[in-house]
Amino acid sequence: MKKKIHRYLNIAIAAVWMINGLYCKVLNGVPRHQQIVARILGADHAAMLTRTIGWLEVLMAAWVLSNVKSRWCALTQILLVATMNIIEFLLVPDLLLFGRINIVVAAFFIFIIYWNQFRFYGAKTIS
Repeated sequence: MKKKIHRYLNIAIAAVWMINGLYCKVLNGVPRHQQIVARILGADHAAMLTRTIGWLEVLMAAWVLSNVKSRWCALTQILLVATMNIIEFLLVPDLLLFGRINIVVAAFFIFIIYWNQFRFYGAKTIS
């Protein structure tokens, strides 16, 4: 049962990466993402950078689903989500879906990743 819940949570986590990467960024389903990239990294290459970030998020979804080096994957996700959201919180809060409250949503996502990998599924050493 525990393994099944862990798998379902992995699918949900991967879905977040896939939706944000493929739909929001690669397919430009949410243009606000490109505006965020333009404001932080510059408008000249914002479209290309946004698509690149989107494809990297798609790869993150694949990594989550692969269960390869899952603890390293979880740590990478936590660091990326924290870093991205702190930068956005400081530089572009007006472009975020929930403004500065977005940091709370990010913290919840980080908690789910952490809990799923290190508390719920097992607190083994990183391998």
